[in-house]
Amino acid sequence: MEPDKIISELTFKAVRSSGAGGQNVNKVSSKVVLTFNVNASKALNDEEKALLSVKWATKLSSENLLILNCDEDRSQLKNKEIVIKRFLELLKQALHIPKKRKATRVPRSVIEKRIKAKRNLSEIKQNRRKPHF
Repeated sequence: MEPDKIISELTFKAVRSSGAGGQNVNKVSSKVVLTFNVNASKALNDEEKALLSVKWATKLSSENLLILNCDEDRSQLKNKEIVIKRFLELLKQALHIPKKRKATRVPRSVIEKRIKAKRNLSEIKQNRRKPHF
């Protein structure tokens, strides 16, 4: 995965932001909409595309487009930087493959310690009982 190649495949669109902000909201297009076509990407191989299609199943549109919005800042450039960071983080998390867990035996000392603790607690509870004559 090469971030520079992938960033060059992204398409951006500036849209008018919603919400409070007065005249600035009405005249400035500061919201940035990022779209990424998973199938048309040349920076990803087929395995990575398949993995992204599975992991991003709920995020992708019917045309396999990932659409991200950002309208956190009043600046279009800052919103573009934020949405690119967010996209790269999503991509990194989706392509990360966790290591397989190696099964290990429980050490004998741990088993003995647990049994000793159980025996100790049992004795404490037996000493609390009334004596049986």
